Amino acid sequence: MNLEIIKTNDNSDTILNRDFNEIFHSTNGALSESLHVFIKSGLEFISQNKKELTIFEVGFGTGLNAILTYNFAKENNLFIKYYSIEFYPLEENIWKKLNYTDFCDKDIFYNLHEANWEQKCLLSDNFELYKINKDLLSFDTDKKFDLVYFDAFSPEKQPELWTKDIFDKIYSFMNNNSVLVTYCAKGQVRRDMQEVGFIVEKLKGPLGKREILRASKK
Repeated sequence: MNLEIIKTNDNSDTILNRDFNEIFHSTNGALSESLHVFIKSGLEFISQNKKELTIFEVGFGTGLNAILTYNFAKENNLFIKYYSIEFYPLEENIWKKLNYTDFCDKDIFYNLHEANWEQKCLLSDNFELYKINKDLLSFDTDKKFDLVYFDAFSPEKQPELWTKDIFDKIYSFMNNNSVLVTYCAKGQVRRDMQEVGFIVEKLKGPLGKREILRASKK
């Protein structure tokens, strides 16, 4: 892949995929976007009065959501089982250049990326990682998740990952009283989520984005 590291407006790095002409995070701030969409609107919301959570992430990418989730688990004495699917893992010469170690534990960030695929890895007393090197379209599991980070490339770039069939599949993976969060707030995405059974709410977006979606399975 033709990848380039770029600096976002909050001084955290992201990646431009020139093959897709798509960036991994908002240029207004990679760190601030991930904190707002996935940690505050998802993890902080669902973890109230919980001691353990199982998370499924669509798009491991740079590992930013994973390291922020690790930080949250450690700070809040929460045990997290973290499953992440990624069809195109970043090469070492890319992820090692990201500046995320400015705000996270370098050893843990490296361990996230160096962990073997398709194998359980206990990174700490608070965090268990399982990375899946597969295409979401053909992926299936009998695991059940409390929280889903839906962080695929945009519907314009990867429309096959934003269909009613995909959301129906994700819905089947989720426990009752679980939530899915995504940066995308397009009307068709919201309607497809509702059609498969999600209760969908619009939330205020991060800087530069008006709205995001949080979908609940009751």
